[in-house]
Amino acid sequence: MVSHSKVGQIALNIIFIGLVVFCLAPFVMLISSSLSSEAALGEYGYGFFPRDFSLAAYLYMFQSGGKIFRAYGITIFVTAIGTACSVLITILFAYPLSRKETPFRNVFAFFLFFTMLFNGGLVPTYIMWTQTFHIRNTIFALLIPSLLMSAFNVILMRSYFTANVPNEIIEAARMDGAREFRILFGIVVPLSKPMMATIALMIALRYWNDWTNSLYYVNEEQLFSIQAILNNMLTNIQFLANNTNLNMDASTLGSLPSASIRMAIAVVGVLPILIVYPFFQKYFVKGIVVGGIKG
Repeated sequence: MVSHSKVGQIALNIIFIGLVVFCLAPFVMLISSSLSSEAALGEYGYGFFPRDFSLAAYLYMFQSGGKIFRAYGITIFVTAIGTACSVLITILFAYPLSRKETPFRNVFAFFLFFTMLFNGGLVPTYIMWTQTFHIRNTIFALLIPSLLMSAFNVILMRSYFTANVPNEIIEAARMDGAREFRILFGIVVPLSKPMMATIALMIALRYWNDWTNSLYYVNEEQLFSIQAILNNMLTNIQFLANNTNLNMDASTLGSLPSASIRMAIAVVGVLPILIVYPFFQKYFVKGIVVGGIKG
């Protein structure tokens, strides 16, 4: 006879398998639709298997040759450098806030919380970055505005330092003559790898998916990120498909991969993240679990 525990385990397995199927189904449909012809999508709709297999959407995207690959290179560079700098700044801000003996700790915490509630607005921010710091049409325009530091990440890291790094270890290191930077990078940081990986993944996703900085601060095509290039392609196709005043015949307009290219753009944008995520998964899950239990 099957025990109640085994029945419960089987039921849980069935539930989680169903959840996995529900999570994977949109990605399968996304890829399938990107590999279907525009006519098949218009006639049969979206499905889990390609109808009238076609690479027209991908050929349209990559017909510009080096443009896509250059945008990929810029996005990878910005994501790597931006994530590393952002994690470093987050750690350097969060650690002093986690120590009760830090002078003016409450003042700095107030300024941190204040930025979560109020901001200067888009126009003053644009004027500041372009006319004071002169980052327009530079790589810094993709690195700094709105992305380099997040008050929410600082609070997460500060809470993790306070709850999960034993104060006795820090005091023992001070008694042995260790300086603050030695304590931070020799003791605190190694003990905080799960939370660091969690924050790094969230920051990297923001950098990878960002296209607004390119829109606001960059008008030179050689500095466009992959998201900006894909967004411009989608906008151009929508314009061509909706504008009947252009000197284009019906067959040309009908052959534009309007629906399939939306799916292909989503695949091209999300695929690198799907490749990288498994390497961070164990740290991401551990950071969330430990922070939730002990925080």
